Amino acid sequence: MAKAKRPQQAPQAPVSSSTLSETERRELLRYMVMAREFDAAMLRLYRQGKAFGGVYSQLGNEAVSVGTAYALDTKADVLFPMHRNIGSHFVFGQDLDTLMVNHLARKGSQMRGTDGTGHYADPAKRIYGNVSHLGAMIPVAAGFVLASKMRGESCVALTYIGDGGAQVGEVHEALNFAAVQRLPLILVIENNQYAYSTPSSLEFACERLSDRALGYGIDGVTIDGTDVELVLATTRKAVERARRGEGPTLIETVTMRMRGHAEHDDFAYVPKAMLEEWAAKDPVERYAERLIADGVMSTESVKQLREETLAHMIAAIDRAVELPWPDAEEAFRNVFMDEVAQ
Repeated sequence: MAKAKRPQQAPQAPVSSSTLSETERRELLRYMVMAREFDAAMLRLYRQGKAFGGVYSQLGNEAVSVGTAYALDTKADVLFPMHRNIGSHFVFGQDLDTLMVNHLARKGSQMRGTDGTGHYADPAKRIYGNVSHLGAMIPVAAGFVLASKMRGESCVALTYIGDGGAQVGEVHEALNFAAVQRLPLILVIENNQYAYSTPSSLEFACERLSDRALGYGIDGVTIDGTDVELVLATTRKAVERARRGEGPTLIETVTMRMRGHAEHDDFAYVPKAMLEEWAAKDPVERYAERLIADGVMSTESVKQLREETLAHMIAAIDRAVELPWPDAEEAFRNVFMDEVAQ
């Protein structure tokens, strides 16, 4: 079995928290804990046969989802999250009940019960759902900010792709177009070390995926994706460049996908030593310990946050499972036309 190659990380100076208030730092942890608990809930519900579609864990990626989305203006910018970016939904104001009903495919869900894997959108909250062929989402995000730019609006689009998805042609086409047009687009490559069961050593030959930015004539950087404040600071710089009309930024976040591709995958192909190494870098635990060490939170307040978040999660599940299933007719909506216009 080929060993997974870990990309070298660009040299990084320690990130100062001086620009963040204690309230903001506590909020970052709260969003990350929410993402972690939502993940854990979906794993339990999947095993119980209550979560529908694929369940794609974001375990290990919480700092990326939360840190990147937190850098945006939720009233002016747009988010194009993937299936492992539940944390970014929370940052953009999505409520827990809406997400739970979607994933449990109950009546009243945004996808009317026809999908539970994260393809839903909520334009009112400036969230646009992912496209199944993940590389196809980048051209859509580029098109959105092109239209926005033509209307004279100040709007930055943030979207994501995995290390495997980053190899498809649509990503190249969209980035090249966005670079030429100097579009305010930020693409985050979540380097999770594996594209399904394919290690990065068999995906690409370059040391850093961010090195590709040079070929497009745009800014690119590789960072530690387990450090939420580093992720936030890096993304804020990209947002500032985008608003100044300096074009796209490619951010590679190096993390580890701590579960299989989806819950049907036991990820037995990942070396145990590799999982143990990355478990020691758990982004949620790492940040909680940092806030305690900095005196921003106490051990007891972190414990209370976890307990309250879990209680909210259980309550949301209870409310969702009490809802009826969608009417059978919903399966045919937007599929068949009742009558052809004359």
